[in-house]
Amino acid sequence: MSGALRRALADPGPRPLPDAAVRLLTAAGAPPRLAAHLRAVHDVAADLVAWAGERHPAAAVDAEAVLFGAATHDIGKALHPAELSGPGSAHERAGHALLREHGVPERLARFARTHASWDAPGTGIDDLLVSLADKIWKGKRVPGLEQRIVDVLAAASGEEAWRVFMELDDVCDRLAAGADARLAFQAAYPVESTA
Repeated sequence: MSGALRRALADPGPRPLPDAAVRLLTAAGAPPRLAAHLRAVHDVAADLVAWAGERHPAAAVDAEAVLFGAATHDIGKALHPAELSGPGSAHERAGHALLREHGVPERLARFARTHASWDAPGTGIDDLLVSLADKIWKGKRVPGLEQRIVDVLAAASGEEAWRVFMELDDVCDRLAAGADARLAFQAAYPVESTA
């Protein structure tokens, strides 16, 4: 593991990644900036999972899956590093394949493939939360995605959609307020792996 990757995984800042994700990133030779990005998204996902578990327990969010998904959703960028600083979706299938090759079960590996397709029919709450974390970490609001989450949570809890919307909007505003610090954390690490 390079010194820069070690720092991206351990420096003060967003919550540390799960040990299994650290092992996978190390095995994949992940660029330090990727590790920093995954920490930022994982950190936001942890807040979303805590909120959903407290306020909407009937939604039965799989916290382990969401947190692992957030911690590894872009792991394919270790194989397609140009997508760390430019457009592309080759990392999605590549990341899913990489995780499966390392024995990660489908229920956890799927997020590498699904995190950008939140608008696909039948997308469940766990996938929606990973997608939201991957947007809101940098302060990006996606009304259609947020509405999907509101609809799922309102249906599960029986609460009125407007009330769930107000709660989610408050949570997203609070999380978006920390975007500058998370962006600075990510930018502090190189895009390329170094020795």
